[in-house]
Amino acid sequence: MSAPDSAASVIGDREQSAAGEAGTPRRVTTLELFFDLVFVFTITQLTVLLADDLSFAQTGRVLLIFAVLYWMYGAYAYLTNQVPPENLARRVILVAGMFGFLTCALAVPQVFGTDGVAFGLAFILVTGVHSALYALIHRKYVLSFAVPNLVAAGCVTAAGAVHGRLSDLLWLAAVLLQQTAPIISSRISGDYAGGRALVTETVGDLDPAHFVERHGLLLIIAFGESVVAIGAGAGGTRLDWALAAGIALALSLAATLWWTYFGRDESAAEHALAAATGLARFRLGMRAYYYSFIPMLLGIAIWAAGLKKAIGHLGDALPTAVAVALAAGVAVYLAGDLCFRLSLGIAPKRHRAAGAVAVLATIPLGRVASAVQLLGLTVVMLLMLVAEEYGRRRDQQGPAA
Repeated sequence: MSAPDSAASVIGDREQSAAGEAGTPRRVTTLELFFDLVFVFTITQLTVLLADDLSFAQTGRVLLIFAVLYWMYGAYAYLTNQVPPENLARRVILVAGMFGFLTCALAVPQVFGTDGVAFGLAFILVTGVHSALYALIHRKYVLSFAVPNLVAAGCVTAAGAVHGRLSDLLWLAAVLLQQTAPIISSRISGDYAGGRALVTETVGDLDPAHFVERHGLLLIIAFGESVVAIGAGAGGTRLDWALAAGIALALSLAATLWWTYFGRDESAAEHALAAATGLARFRLGMRAYYYSFIPMLLGIAIWAAGLKKAIGHLGDALPTAVAVALAAGVAVYLAGDLCFRLSLGIAPKRHRAAGAVAVLATIPLGRVASAVQLLGLTVVMLLMLVAEEYGRRRDQQGPAA
């Protein structure tokens, strides 16, 4: 038997409990939701980093940290879609991965300082657990993507032992290694005579309903962390009518951000993924739920960092960095959502593009007062959603209407 045939045999022997075998969509398990709660703590820690230093350099470091961590979160989302945590052994191993993510999150504030090596060692654990569980269906072919991921984790660990430009270069190397892992995997486990990439095609044979629900729940938890930021920012401030009005504005703005995805995009995404198969579905999932979700989740973190600084000073003019964070966070989120729609062919798109630009115009309002900018952001988002819904209904009615 040839190597490609052997790989096909291994992949064909997947457990009947994996996605797609049972014929009915799987639901996200409570353990997966517990895992997501642990992971989102990293977003909370990144929000703290930004709130302490709203500079471009700090934003760049936050992007590096999140890109590396979210790559492995996405890898776990694919993993539990195909290797459900349905027995004791898998659950215990998955909890070990959760411990790794929690340790990474705790090390985030000093990841470029005293806790860099601890972060890296925890990340090696996260990567190793993922590889071990995926070996249940890929056997030896798991090495085709486990090795690049583990080398990336090694780069992160080495970055914790050095400082300055070398540390930054090692982080960049880790990101690049992660991005090339699917390409390396396809090359190693590819059947060029048949034009197939056996491992990545099998990873693409995921359950769309479970995959979309998993990422939707992650987004919900991230929005929950933004609500925590409202509470943290308002802590120690007298709860009067002015503060209550500001909290209502902040919550209304969060609700409009929620609506941009959960209004229609989630169900449309499930249909789009279900219409694709194999490698095409894998690539579609990568574009929509990795590359597009990075700016969406980071946008929430940036916005929450600004909100934490602004909510307790509603009547005061905001520092420029805070006003920029409030507007830019929403703009980055909308830009990510626009990319999400573009990757999945979800219409309309022009309103999201216009909204991403329009929210940036509220930055000068922050220099008037925090509450004024929050009001401006909320009005812009509401107008965008109303215009979008009006346009959608008009298109459905057709020219005759």
